[in-house]
Amino acid sequence: MNASPAEPAFGPSPRHKSVAVEIGEGAAVVVGGGAPVVVQSMTNTDTADAEATARQIAALARAGSELVRLTVDRDEAAAAVPHIRDKLAAMGVSVPLIGDFHYIGHKLLAEHPACAEALDKYRINPGNVGFRNKRDLQFGQIVEIAVRNGKAVRIGANWGSLDQELLTHLMDENSVSAAPLGARAVTREALVRSALLSAGRAEEIGLPHARIVLSAKVSAVQDLITVYRMLAARSDYALHLGLTEAGMGSKGIVASSAALGVLLQEGIGDTIRISLTPEPGGDRTREVRVAQELLQTMGFRIFAPQVAACPGCGRTTSTVFQELARDIEAHLTASMPEWRALYPGVERLNVAVMGCIVNGPGESKHADIGISLPGTGETPAAPVFVDGVKTVTLRGPRIAEEFKTLVGDYIARRFGGVGRAAE
Repeated sequence: MNASPAEPAFGPSPRHKSVAVEIGEGAAVVVGGGAPVVVQSMTNTDTADAEATARQIAALARAGSELVRLTVDRDEAAAAVPHIRDKLAAMGVSVPLIGDFHYIGHKLLAEHPACAEALDKYRINPGNVGFRNKRDLQFGQIVEIAVRNGKAVRIGANWGSLDQELLTHLMDENSVSAAPLGARAVTREALVRSALLSAGRAEEIGLPHARIVLSAKVSAVQDLITVYRMLAARSDYALHLGLTEAGMGSKGIVASSAALGVLLQEGIGDTIRISLTPEPGGDRTREVRVAQELLQTMGFRIFAPQVAACPGCGRTTSTVFQELARDIEAHLTASMPEWRALYPGVERLNVAVMGCIVNGPGESKHADIGISLPGTGETPAAPVFVDGVKTVTLRGPRIAEEFKTLVGDYIARRFGGVGRAAE
């Protein structure tokens, strides 16, 4: 993993007591059991295109995705999975792969044993693994293959493909109850019960308790919070969080952050995915960055240096501080792959880029290294603070370049071998 756990500033509720699930060869990733919350993502390429899918998985992994799920929906996709794994190995990328199966997963896994072996985890939706008398048979076939191959399984119920027989049964029971619940409450119960009953069946077939992850995804924030509270109260399985069909852009980010933030603060959730609808031709890694930013903002993980920058006001009509904040953020992001290898702990760096004299010097002093740029009408000078002490004042047209150099020097001094030995 590329990040270490952080101690939350105010302390969240105790974590949901989930079992630890080891995923990948050599327990590459541990989900649950008190391990740090894991970031997951999913490809949107055609899995049958092994080259394109391997490239996207590599990009997601390099962005920080610790698990990557890919669709396995037909023979060509299943046949491509071993080649995708081999291409990733040739690129030096090691990330556990999760196969997402619907409708014919039992058939694909049975007919493509190399696919079953190459994947590190299978995802089954109990609502569409099979219908009527075939449901239990086909579910059992997938679980048996997972047991033979020593794979973990995520049983992922979904509001949009709920087991209709179970829902109808619960609705009928509710209709004759002395105190009937609303339809929405019954549907939430059906979602939770579908996941728990399926997990119980999997264990009866032989899948170990510590190889099961549960999820119950819905698209409404309050429903998601309620459903996962129910799951956490009624089981100790590791839980995967995600608001399904969250949407595009800021809407998807806000909705996912609102739902997952509440649950994470309550100690619920062992792995998360931010399911964003990408812009046409958009960057799939955005969902990874948002997940990381959520965990880091809440104090659960540390992935990259923090840049504090003021929002701007009438005192800061100049765009200098906005451009500098943007350039520093981009510089840190671009440099992190190299810095992470050279300077262990660099992700804990705090940088401040402030725009005027009101809060600028104070915020800069609180950061590891900070700069306070001149606001409108102020003296054109930018004091730099290092570990709370003013060290230099920058002037002129090269403030951005000079500050970036100072940041690089600070990182080398503090996180390099000499700096660590002196601390």
